[in-house]
Amino acid sequence: MPAGQDPQPTPGGTAVPAGSRTAAWYRHFGSVEAPGSSPCYAEWTLGIADDPQLIARIDRWPHHKRQPNLLLAAARFLGAEPGPFAQFRDFLEARWDDVSSTVLTRSTQTNEAGRCATLLPSLAAISVAEAKPLALLEVGASAGLALYPDRYGYEYDDGTTVSRLSPGPDGAAAAPVLKCVTSGAVPVPAALPPVVWRAGVDLNPLDVGDPDDVAWLEALVWPEQEFRRARLRQAVAIARQDPPLLVAGDLNEQLLDLAAQAPADTALVVFHSAVMGYLTARGRAEFRQTMLHLAATRGVHWLSNEGHMVIYQEDGSNVVPEVDPQRIMGRFLLTHNGHPVAITGPHGQSLEWL
Repeated sequence: MPAGQDPQPTPGGTAVPAGSRTAAWYRHFGSVEAPGSSPCYAEWTLGIADDPQLIARIDRWPHHKRQPNLLLAAARFLGAEPGPFAQFRDFLEARWDDVSSTVLTRSTQTNEAGRCATLLPSLAAISVAEAKPLALLEVGASAGLALYPDRYGYEYDDGTTVSRLSPGPDGAAAAPVLKCVTSGAVPVPAALPPVVWRAGVDLNPLDVGDPDDVAWLEALVWPEQEFRRARLRQAVAIARQDPPLLVAGDLNEQLLDLAAQAPADTALVVFHSAVMGYLTARGRAEFRQTMLHLAATRGVHWLSNEGHMVIYQEDGSNVVPEVDPQRIMGRFLLTHNGHPVAITGPHGQSLEWL
């Protein structure tokens, strides 16, 4: 809420201070990000935004732990069931210590395989242009499920025609089918690109062989989106058959060494989705310099798939000033080597080619 406006009244007659950044964060999530995807999360986060006691409790956590997705996932991980906000409020009251403990020890490591649908056209084009198979390196890889674009099925729907891609008869039956609505001249490939090396770095990589880690991944899926939970399980099964190389550590400290392990006769692609928001402006600047170094020395391709924070950095600079941030709100901007190519749905559900 802009400064200077009156506080928002709550059903109990109290009010959330107009200057509460945390309340504004939850209100934005409930009014912009969740509607259309999760009515339950929209109701819950709007309820939290108007609840001074809950906001005060959340504000006791470090800033990077206050994000709506993390609190919601922690509650779901502990057994919170979809329902009215009053029911959810009672759950939080009864289990707050457990929720707080989970929030402080976990992080939002949503591993959305669906994002491969928005990355695939660029990945295929890179492989064709280089006439080489791909080596994939994901920063902020979580459990590495986005490292298998060649193992999934796809349906691209432009409103007139549906283009389908399959990993082949051997893997088609078990592969999730990633459905994506497209607009603009999306270069849908004729075939899936070959991937011969896959690796990732994460502060805390998740293990697809660990039931607790998989349960956390499932808790990060929004309540009404059972199709996402089903394809998560399919993607986990694929990753278990051929686990990727995952390295624990800071991406700025691990990236160069990990990139050096990629086979020399491949087209190396470093990519990330919804990761840069976890870095400071200095950390993002360091990452960009590392990518420029890799581009100059290794010829690496850089695919960035991030939310509107790629426009407005903490230091006020504009990384992609040619794209109106209002156009991206609630969606991601996909760039290839720093050049905007598409606006994407955050879970891979849409691809608008620029």
